[in-house]
Amino acid sequence: MNPGRGRTGALAIALSLAAVLIGAAGCGEDVKKDVVEGEPLELGDLKFNVQITRFLNPSDREDGAYLEGQQVPPPAGQEYLGVFIEIDNEGSEVARLPTAADLSVVDTTGQAYEALESDTHFALDLGGNIDAHSEVPAPDTPAASGPAQGSIVLFLVTSNIGENRPLELEISRRGEDGTIELDI
Repeated sequence: MNPGRGRTGALAIALSLAAVLIGAAGCGEDVKKDVVEGEPLELGDLKFNVQITRFLNPSDREDGAYLEGQQVPPPAGQEYLGVFIEIDNEGSEVARLPTAADLSVVDTTGQAYEALESDTHFALDLGGNIDAHSEVPAPDTPAASGPAQGSIVLFLVTSNIGENRPLELEISRRGEDGTIELDI
């Protein structure tokens, strides 16, 4: 065995690793595209932050308000999952919010559940606009002053989805994708 050859190989690996780390550092900005609930996810000028995730009880008075316009009770073998989210537009232009097709909850089996359209005063306006330098929910709205202090995104999921955790909220926006691991 040639001892010099081992050092050359180790040096090459070390230099390659250093090049990768320098390239990953880029301009010094580390924007994570996979975060956990409670941490902000930045996609372009929008910053998404899940406040709380929980199953909704159609018999509960508070949850009934979140489920206005939905089938109550849900179909057999299914439940409503509420993801309460805050979105900040840090840009200087009006931005479009994600549509129902841009948001999905995915379990560990790969099963994806698309967001439901909702007419409740607490719902995120899927596909709507958010003004520059503003947030959703807007201050002094039912969603902002509600217990979760976030706009709700509803999902109709299978009743056994809890067996396939962790669940992730996948968000697509203008060619960028990000994931928030939900704490449920």
